[in-house]
Order: sequence, then structure tokens, then C-alpha cells
Amino acid sequence: MSHIANPDPPSEPTPEEMASALADLEQLANQKSTVAVPSRPVATGETKRVRKLRAEVAEAHLLADLQDDDAPLLLDTPKVRKRRKAAQEAARLHALAQDPEMRAWQAARMRRLLVTAALISLTLALAWSTAGVQHFAADGAPAWSPAWIFAWLVEPFLSLALLVVVGARAYLGTRGQPLDDAKLVRIEWLFLALTLAMNAWPYLPFVAADFSLSRLALHVLGPIVAVAVVTALPIILAAFAGLDHGPTGTPTTPSYRANTATVDKLTARARDLIGTGQLSIDSGADKFRRALGCGMDAARAVRDALRSNPA
Repeated sequence: MSHIANPDPPSEPTPEEMASALADLEQLANQKSTVAVPSRPVATGETKRVRKLRAEVAEAHLLADLQDDDAPLLLDTPKVRKRRKAAQEAARLHALAQDPEMRAWQAARMRRLLVTAALISLTLALAWSTAGVQHFAADGAPAWSPAWIFAWLVEPFLSLALLVVVGARAYLGTRGQPLDDAKLVRIEWLFLALTLAMNAWPYLPFVAADFSLSRLALHVLGPIVAVAVVTALPIILAAFAGLDHGPTGTPTTPSYRANTATVDKLTARARDLIGTGQLSIDSGADKFRRALGCGMDAARAVRDALRSNPA
């Protein structure tokens, strides 16, 4: 049996080793004491709800300060600016409408419109009566026969002759020189009477075999309208020619301008008429025009000259 030797017992540490071990333990203890230990957050009550409420309070203070400022109320909204622009435009248009030159332009424009409408109405009225005149002129001729065809030409050449006279009087009336010659007036009425007679004759009670009032009225409608237009147009133009638009520096409508010598002669004649009682110094320009037989502009010049120097 073999013999197993026991291990040697540990030897005791020397004093130097113990001192070195104690120094190492002390150094380790110092190192642990210097290590930072994480601490818990201090409970201050600064929660999310608190921060939200603080923001609301700050916002309320700022809004209260801004509400005392009326600067936003002084600004014009787009609707206010639009209304203000429309009001200023209306005021300027109203002021422009009172200007003498603007009033003269408006009168000239309206006069041209009325003359145009009157001439169109007269043309249509005469065209309406063409069928009645053709029936009268054809006198029962077969359709498309020479007599039947030439009967259609009676009313057109009669109407054209009438339109020449009416058109000349209308044009000269728009230029302040009314044409009131008695011969032209008689020519107008002669043409109109012929047109009316030829339209009404076949339908008169003692001529028509079967009299009908409605047929007679329809056939005389055209000539009656023509008579009304020819009668009313010179009166309307004379009223326009007598309009006084007020003082103006620059004329805006084409008109006749009498020279100084002509005005002086007309003024002298007007003084004679006033002296004999045929005219009054307070008469309007239209009365001066008729008494002196001059244009409207010359009549106005005479009227102004007499009023400025009545002696």
C-alpha cells in the first residue's frame, strides 16, 4: 500500500503583506465612496396638466391686452371697400351728369336715337301700306300681269319722295336749323293724303261689297302712323333745339357758329323788334330764332348780347 503525503499547511502572512492588504482595502473603500449614486427626481408638482393650464392663463392675459386695441376695427373689409368704391363712382357720375357739356352730349345722343326710331317707324308704316296701295293700283289685274307688277311700284316711289322731305327736315332740325317751309309741309301732307286714300278706298262702306271695319282699320294703320310721325318729329326736334344746357367753355356738339358781324346785325334787328313790341328781351333763344330766321347758335348769341347790354 502506497503512502500519500499530506499537503503543507498554509504559512502565516508576514507583517509587510498584511500592511499591503490593508492599504489595498482602504483604497478600494475610498473609490466606492466617490462613485455617484443616481438619485430620484424631486417631487415639484410640474405635471403636464399644470403646464397646459399655465399656457392657457398666459394666453388669456395676452388676449385681454390685445382686445383693448381698436386698430383691427379701423381697417376696411373687402365688402366695405367695394361699397365705398361704388359710392364714389356714383357720386362722380352724378357730378358728371350735371356738367353742361355732358348734358349737351346726352341731349344730342337722345335726339339722334329718337330721329332714327322715328324714321324707321315711318319706313315700316309706309311699307305696311304698300300692299293696300298695290291692291288699289292693280284694280283687279291678273297676278304677274304688267299692270299687277307695276302696281307694286306705286307706294315705293311715293314713300321715297316723302322720306326725302322728312329726312331733310329731320337732319336740319338736329343741326339747330329747322326747315319749316310751307311748301315742304304741303308736299308732305299731299303724299300722306294720297297714301291714306289709296289704302282706304277699296274698303270704304260705300265701295266695298262686304264692308268690314277691322279690314279698313288695318289698311289705314300704316298711313295714320306715317302722319303721326311726320307731325310729331318737327315738334320734338324744335324742343331739342331750344334746350339750354348752361354755360360751357368748349362746345361738344357740332353746330353752326355765327360770326361777329352776323350776330351784330341780328342783334340790331332784335332791338328793333323789341322796340315795336314783337319780341321781349326775356324771350328764349327759340323765339329769337323764329323771329330772326337764324340758326339756334346765332339766336343764343343774340339773346346773350341783349341781356348783357340791354340798352
